[in-house]
Amino acid sequence: MRVTGYSYPWDVDAEFLDRATDLGVDEVAVAVAYHSARAATPWSKRGTSVLARHAALYRPVRTGWGVLRPAAADWVDSPDSAGDAVRLLSAAGVPTAAWLVLTHNSLLGSAFPEFTVRNCFGEHYPWALCPAHEEVREFAVRLTAEALADLDVRTVVLEACGQLGVVHQHQHEKTDAVWSPAAARLLSVCCCPACSAGWAEEGIDPVATSELLRAEVRRLISDDLTAEDDRLPVDLRAVLLGNRQRATDRLRREVCEQIGPQRRVLLHASADPWATGALPGLTPSAAGEVDGVVLPCWKPTGIAEIAHAPSAVDIGAYVTAVGPEVPDTAQYVRDLRAAGADELHLYHLGLAGPARWPHLRRAVEEAHR
Repeated sequence: MRVTGYSYPWDVDAEFLDRATDLGVDEVAVAVAYHSARAATPWSKRGTSVLARHAALYRPVRTGWGVLRPAAADWVDSPDSAGDAVRLLSAAGVPTAAWLVLTHNSLLGSAFPEFTVRNCFGEHYPWALCPAHEEVREFAVRLTAEALADLDVRTVVLEACGQLGVVHQHQHEKTDAVWSPAAARLLSVCCCPACSAGWAEEGIDPVATSELLRAEVRRLISDDLTAEDDRLPVDLRAVLLGNRQRATDRLRREVCEQIGPQRRVLLHASADPWATGALPGLTPSAAGEVDGVVLPCWKPTGIAEIAHAPSAVDIGAYVTAVGPEVPDTAQYVRDLRAAGADELHLYHLGLAGPARWPHLRRAVEEAHR
């Protein structure tokens, strides 16, 4: 199995190079455009974490953007910290990938709510730019171009290449376990003007649909915290999902066209077509238009993700060594390989500190066995 290890720009220094080389990963994916985060730095001698206050492009932010323009990161030492990290890795002979987060941007979503996902109650999700808007797709394409400008990377990893929804975390999240899977799915249906126009083109009344969604969410909230299924008409459910998938396909195709055929494209995604978030649901055409799909395998339930994955594309298993979800890392990697995984994607070479490093080592050794 091929192994990709993930990192942030501020993780990459001379000692990081030694660790990555010793670990034996085949590639290091560097976050070039990323969302807000408070990231632990267990290897640092200067502090315990980096506070990335908002989504940022870790390359120089030049002029010429449309209405949506990324912010620079003033918490790093260089305006081109991602470029510096990639060049340092390349000089050491370590193949690199550019890790891009596209539609998850709370800073822009708060400033421009008209371009965000809006649920059936009219509430905007500022963390979620809706790909049904042309302005959002144009932003993602320009972000990709600027992220890759003059960078020697072999691979591009696309995160949030689709729609985010209700459960992707907000500040001090207080919604855990409140909504059943069915309610969360309906609260993640975007009802913004661009999406509503798509429904109307399919002969579905947007006002009546929003009312029906609200009523069904209220029923689910009052009835069952574990419900997996809703009572929407099958034909309506098909229109809602199809509309989202068309917007996702447009976004991915425009971004991939910008990347070009010379680089390998890996898509963070879920086998569940209704999934939203950093790894949104695969559309029927997605697997045939990228080089690989990276599926969420942070928990042992990831085996089921691989079992439902398309067979015509390389499958990556996204695994974490930061939490205790998988007690026997080597056995889990064996199970993932037996299920059909071609690649192992390790989260995260910067967040996993000395105490977690043995787990990473066992995972890499087993993947290369």
